[in-house]
Amino acid sequence: MCGIAGLFASSSCLGVDLKKIARDMAKPLTHRGPDDAGVWCDNASGVALSHRRLAILDLTEAGHQPMTSLCRRYVMVFNGEIYNHQEIREKLHRANASTVRTWRGHSDTETLLAAVSRWGLEKTLNELVGMFAFALWDLNKKCLYLARDRLGEKPLYYGLHKGVLLFGSELKALRAHPDFQGEIDRDILALYLQRNYITSPHSIYRGIYKLPPATWLKITADDIYHTQLPDPVPYWSLSQIALSGQANLFQGSEEDATIELERLLKQSISNQMIADVPLGAFLSGGIDSSIVVALMQAQSENPIRTFTIGFNESNYDESKHAKAVAKHIGTEHTELVVTPNQALEVIPRLASLYDEPFADVSQIPTILVSELARNDVTVCLSGDGGDELFGGYNRHINGPVLWRKMRWLPNNIRSALSKLITSVPPSRWDSYFNKACAIMPRSWCYYASVGDKFHKIAGMLSANSPDEIYDRLISQWHEPEQIVTGACQSLLPIGENPYLPSALELAHRFMFLDATTYLPDDILVKIDRAAMGYSLETRVPMLDYRLVEFSWRLPLKMKIQGNTGKRVLRRLLGRYVPRSLIERPKAGFSVPLDTWLRGPLKEWAEELLDEDKLKHQGYLDPRPIKLKWQEHLQGKRNWSHQLWGVLMFQAWLNEYHVSK
Repeated sequence: MCGIAGLFASSSCLGVDLKKIARDMAKPLTHRGPDDAGVWCDNASGVALSHRRLAILDLTEAGHQPMTSLCRRYVMVFNGEIYNHQEIREKLHRANASTVRTWRGHSDTETLLAAVSRWGLEKTLNELVGMFAFALWDLNKKCLYLARDRLGEKPLYYGLHKGVLLFGSELKALRAHPDFQGEIDRDILALYLQRNYITSPHSIYRGIYKLPPATWLKITADDIYHTQLPDPVPYWSLSQIALSGQANLFQGSEEDATIELERLLKQSISNQMIADVPLGAFLSGGIDSSIVVALMQAQSENPIRTFTIGFNESNYDESKHAKAVAKHIGTEHTELVVTPNQALEVIPRLASLYDEPFADVSQIPTILVSELARNDVTVCLSGDGGDELFGGYNRHINGPVLWRKMRWLPNNIRSALSKLITSVPPSRWDSYFNKACAIMPRSWCYYASVGDKFHKIAGMLSANSPDEIYDRLISQWHEPEQIVTGACQSLLPIGENPYLPSALELAHRFMFLDATTYLPDDILVKIDRAAMGYSLETRVPMLDYRLVEFSWRLPLKMKIQGNTGKRVLRRLLGRYVPRSLIERPKAGFSVPLDTWLRGPLKEWAEELLDEDKLKHQGYLDPRPIKLKWQEHLQGKRNWSHQLWGVLMFQAWLNEYHVSK
């Protein structure tokens, strides 16, 4: 796990210190790679590659980057892990058995270079099992290749700026170029406020992009000279995987599916437990992290190190569940109950850590648990990905049900129902619900903020399609172009996404959308930046592409039945952990943001939301923001997620675009 950066100009850079520029671009990425640094450049070709290393495999000098291939044709900077690199070495040996191959070390970077030298880039990409983003310079063809893993675990930004191609693991590397002057893209700012994250291939800056997952890009000097970059080329398509899988469903029983899932997940976890440094796992006590930890422990002779954090607020505390699971499995468990002050101390660092506007509030506990784990380990496995693959979000279950029930209702009846629901303030709905809990089954009374959920349902009653239902379920600001000054509706609605398979059932359709947007651009961004901020590598066994492909072969009934998702995952976990320890409503991984904004964060928020400041900056219309802020402070509505999106943009703007 590392940080990469570099540049490629269209002509000779004689007289320009490319090595210094590339080194300076990598310096802001030191947190991603504190163990080593390197630079390679060719002034005549106008190219420079830089690297910051977090040593995980082959801790010796043999793992140093940038690394040149044995044939001397390629130079690479690589971020990530190739879990099957030993298998690839064996394939290379078998294909060239008459030649005695001398490996310089046992790093996966060296394996990757050897594979590209032998097979070419595209065949190599199809052979890889892992998470990665890399840049590859071809000295023969004088071209630069960029590539990214299938699910988007590792980040890679790139773009043309003043006649130079810049790339890096984070935007701060591009900003370190001496001529960089990023222009904030107002349309993308509106997209951000809609979702609280920025979807690929966009970035907050005009002309700077995220390389989409499962693609590679070839860049030549001519491309740069004509200021026209080619489109990224896909080497794996989740759309095709989903359609093919559902057209060729798994034919076995649910028990057969559970056995196959266990085999694939064990294989993935076994590969991802290989490291030359201490290794552990995040454990929330939920289904996904508990499965990962249980299968890790089943393959380890020593107790696995597990980490969790808790809060004093009972509605947000999952630590007691994690502790019970850890005790049953037999891990060496570390738990930290976080005080409000400890959590609040994270907030001033968010803009720098996340590097572009990002507003998933669970970033706060993710940072805290990463900091906790880094005290003892250098690598942590995570349970992320199970929700998107196996139907774990409420919207996968409730969204299709809501659409089926409302689609037959005339628009005037839907409108009347919506007005009726919203005529009752959320606080009063909460009061009614709390009173009803006295006579309802206890399991029904687990949910918080019922009034806000009712109002959200009311907002969906006017939807004209299931894609609109999904859009409204995931949206924070529903008409963000009216909040962002100068923005327009230039982005495709969800339903017009050309990669969205229309033949899928609604629940699978929602899962596909989550797997191609929310997963890579929210969940994986959240964990990558939080963990790498403390030089901690995270690995996600659920996202082994072979397991992903298997998940799309399962019929929906093996994922969702009634009001319960992740059916086959639950069945597998039941072999290792009693159901009583994990069968409870999904709680998420969050903090009491609504009350913090009315209390200890109020002064900080009011300074960022100052009406005169917003007018002077010229990006956001202060009027709708002020209205929501006042309603939130008065307890009329819980607008914490909408306000958090604005606050994180304002904090980012202060960090990078306001003179200090």
